[in-house]
Amino acid sequence: MFLKGKLTYTTLIGIKALSAIFYRFNVSWVGETPPDPWSDLRLVLLLNHTSLYEPLFTGCLPNRFLKNIAQSGLIPVADKTLSRHLIGYFYRIVAKNVVPITRLKDDTWEMFLRMVTPKAIVIMAPEGRMKRATGLDVEGKPMTVRGGVADIIQKISSGRMLIAYSGGLHHVQIPCQLIPKLFKTLHMKLENLDIAEYKNNILRICGREKFKYGVITDLEKRRACYCEC
Repeated sequence: MFLKGKLTYTTLIGIKALSAIFYRFNVSWVGETPPDPWSDLRLVLLLNHTSLYEPLFTGCLPNRFLKNIAQSGLIPVADKTLSRHLIGYFYRIVAKNVVPITRLKDDTWEMFLRMVTPKAIVIMAPEGRMKRATGLDVEGKPMTVRGGVADIIQKISSGRMLIAYSGGLHHVQIPCQLIPKLFKTLHMKLENLDIAEYKNNILRICGREKFKYGVITDLEKRRACYCEC
């Protein structure tokens, strides 16, 4: 496991170095930001999932956060993505634990939830699939936040949540397009929230029975407000 962590950290640093060479970054923070927004993170959400090349955003992340991902990162990835030879191998080494899941609420999801321990840093794209060039998903449906993210938030009692609002990567690579375009600017806004406070706000507004609906609605509103699509 130690060797896996070293390999993962080295890989992330390598991606960061290449990203910094070939791309520029426009990153800003929204809302009230703590003095150290990279500490005590338990959950990282990427909204506006547009490309498998999103690891390029490591170019704007601090090394100590990448080290934490290598040591404690927990990422759910679609089983069909991990089944691809090159892409699958790459995604298996971008965090300490990369867990294959289906898009159904089945045993794979329950197994992933059991791995959400107090030491894990969960990283996920709550929409669960990628936006195509049409602005819709692969089935031609609007992009929505899936309810699984609410299951994760319910499992976490303390710590911080980092929401990364992607400006999109279709100007770099569109799904199913092989070669990415270089020397583009990648846009992202970041928001750091206290998880316990966030949960209490959702419960106060929606109650326990509609907690999942409240999380979905809130994240979709934030995406519409902050993602530069």
